[in-house]
Amino acid sequence: MASAARLYTPEVLSLAAGLAAVPLDLAMPLQGNARSPVCGSAIDLSLRLDDAGAIAAVGLRARACAIGQASAAIFAAAAPGRSLAEIAGALAGLEAWLAEGGALPKWPGLDPLVPARDFPGRHGAILLPWKAAVAALSPA
Repeated sequence: MASAARLYTPEVLSLAAGLAAVPLDLAMPLQGNARSPVCGSAIDLSLRLDDAGAIAAVGLRARACAIGQASAAIFAAAAPGRSLAEIAGALAGLEAWLAEGGALPKWPGLDPLVPARDFPGRHGAILLPWKAAVAALSPA
């Protein structure tokens, strides 16, 4: 299978297209962004927390390849109910998985991104939503 076809599967493209259902909302109280210096992909993220301090709502704007957009959609689907510690833990797990291999971190829906591990130029795009969320949730 050609490398682009192996990377940009119908599932990845569907996830990327579905990101339109989670638009950035600048009225949400928390904002974060992240940019990959390798590929130039960028994510702007908005969050609202519930009374317990967990994520209640997510909004995203991705200027990224389909892998970055799919990663953002995967993040948005499973972020509600999560804390800063959970987001930071998933980010660390993703960074280790991309750098060292091994098992995917415990975050629902990551399987479509597995082929992108073999494309180091896409690693930064995969990490963007978690990095933007950590930025939004971390004290200044």
